[in-house]
Amino acid sequence: MTKSESELVSNRRARHDYEILETYEAGIVLLGTEIKSLRNHGGALQDAFVLIEKGEAFLKNASIAPYSYGSIYNHEERRDRKLLLHKKEIEKLKKVVEQKGLTIIPLAMYLKKGFVKVKIAVGRGKKLHDKRSSIKARDQKREIDRMLRGS
Repeated sequence: MTKSESELVSNRRARHDYEILETYEAGIVLLGTEIKSLRNHGGALQDAFVLIEKGEAFLKNASIAPYSYGSIYNHEERRDRKLLLHKKEIEKLKKVVEQKGLTIIPLAMYLKKGFVKVKIAVGRGKKLHDKRSSIKARDQKREIDRMLRGS
């Protein structure tokens, strides 16, 4: 993240559950109360995913909490939100997702020059033994780092 970027919401489970192959940055169409709620860190991407329908990308099942000072014009918490990508990027993502076992998942939502951006990734779901080996490798690296600091 650069100085002009600040992370609002992240999907920490994504890197644990998926092997990340490729990442993209997408704009997102939001309502005013959604922006205000996100600035107060009122969102979650845990169960969210991206679908491509009729040549457009949509963020599904992402939760943005209702704005606490909103009126009757407040937004729905889990509505579908359109992602803004170039047509070539959407076509490329569509071809990739048609392959067996690949999916598009959101990794984070952040502010960039006053606009909310979504970092999405193409990922392959990890099997249980893959998750175990990832945890084992991380623990070994942590142990090595601990030993090096101690000496």
